[in-house]
Amino acid sequence: MADFKRDVLRRWVRNPIITLEDIPFPCNTVFNSAVTKFGDEYIMLLRVEDRQGHSVVLKAHSGDGYHFVVDKTPCLFPSEKEPFKTYEARGVEDPRIMQVEGVYYVMYTAYSQYGPRIALAKTEDFEEYKRVALVSAPGNKDGVLFPEKINGKYARLDRPITNGIGNIWISFSDDLVYWGGSKLIAEIRRDYWDSFRIGASVPPIKTDQGWLEIYHGVKMTDSGPIYRLGAFLLDYEDVSKMLGRSDIPILSPREPYERIGDVNNVVFSCGAVVEPDGEIKVYYGAADTCICLARATVQELVCSCLECTCLI
Repeated sequence: MADFKRDVLRRWVRNPIITLEDIPFPCNTVFNSAVTKFGDEYIMLLRVEDRQGHSVVLKAHSGDGYHFVVDKTPCLFPSEKEPFKTYEARGVEDPRIMQVEGVYYVMYTAYSQYGPRIALAKTEDFEEYKRVALVSAPGNKDGVLFPEKINGKYARLDRPITNGIGNIWISFSDDLVYWGGSKLIAEIRRDYWDSFRIGASVPPIKTDQGWLEIYHGVKMTDSGPIYRLGAFLLDYEDVSKMLGRSDIPILSPREPYERIGDVNNVVFSCGAVVEPDGEIKVYYGAADTCICLARATVQELVCSCLECTCLI
């Protein structure tokens, strides 16, 4: 019998890789982690929700990308200094790590009674973090930086909410503080698996065919939302131009740890690492309850966008 591929991304057989039991202090849950290579180590910044329901960011490290050791105390938590204090009062959430021109940036969601805003910090050692700015208006999240400047400007993808609907936009900046030139690049698709909201997940990945973006899509059902992962490809010359987009998800909630949790039926990624051999490790939160790992090749994900025969 032929091997039937339920998903393009293949789960690690020992999922989940981090659960509540791995966190060395009392908390409600752990999910949604950014990951990067830093020297010979994999560095993970994971979201931990405390017993008050507020989120902090905790660091973990690994030598192989599979087995992680978690730090004992958070590395990024709500600021006590303005203007960040007001807008991080209810937590710092869903970090993404990007290296741009040799500098490591962490883009995260600042959350307060006024809703979500995108915030940016930078670090040299993943021990100390310097906040750069709050870089969006309220009602905006899922921000990721491109790993290099586009036509001399920093570029980011984000997801503002308009009339309850979330689409993916691109914006540009000279200084990482003030942003403009915003343009819609990806919309929800009616009657598809991403018909309600979409948002950038993993920072864009440069490939031979274009910029590969792994994103999350949400479909509303009678029993609640379902979060899945998809991919699309952007043009090098005009990053607002889409070259292709996956018709079917590259990862859907199927396993018990993805189907049942604090929020059922969720796979949600904030980070991935591309290995020298072309394999991509995608780290994702499952059911807002744990952190998991799935793998593919970069070419398989590109093919999912362009409907190539390599997936058959």
